[in-house]
Amino acid sequence: MSDGTGALTVTTPTDREIVMTRAFDAPRRTVFDAFTRPELLKRWFGARGWNLVVCEIDLRVGGTWRFVSQGPDGGDMGHGGVYRVIVPPSRLVYTESFDDQWYPGESLVTYDFAELNGVTTLTSTVLYESKEARDTALRSPMERGVAEGYDRLTALLHSC
Repeated sequence: MSDGTGALTVTTPTDREIVMTRAFDAPRRTVFDAFTRPELLKRWFGARGWNLVVCEIDLRVGGTWRFVSQGPDGGDMGHGGVYRVIVPPSRLVYTESFDDQWYPGESLVTYDFAELNGVTTLTSTVLYESKEARDTALRSPMERGVAEGYDRLTALLHSC
């Protein structure tokens, strides 16, 4: 997959998890930075038509993060959490909860970045508090939003 336009793969290995995988034609350090540096996140994060208007990151174990995205209709979506594991450039683990709790509870998000021949495969695992929360996320436009955001990330990586 040398063109970096890989499709997003979504699986549900357990009744509380969603696993999303995508390959990027860039070194993992570059991809890791795109997930942890506000000046880069503001350039790609979110579905088409959504813009990251608040991006606060305290990148340390126990540090917090907060994002607010603004949609095409002017509405805001805020979410944040706490970093649990940071192993640059291979792993990032944090909690996530939304201001408008559209699914119950908090989730635990794990990003694993694996590089082979200059191509980075990102595996994102979201662990929900319950099957109900996971199923609510599956019914949402989350998959489309993540795929569109990753397409925007691909364009950013090609411009670097």
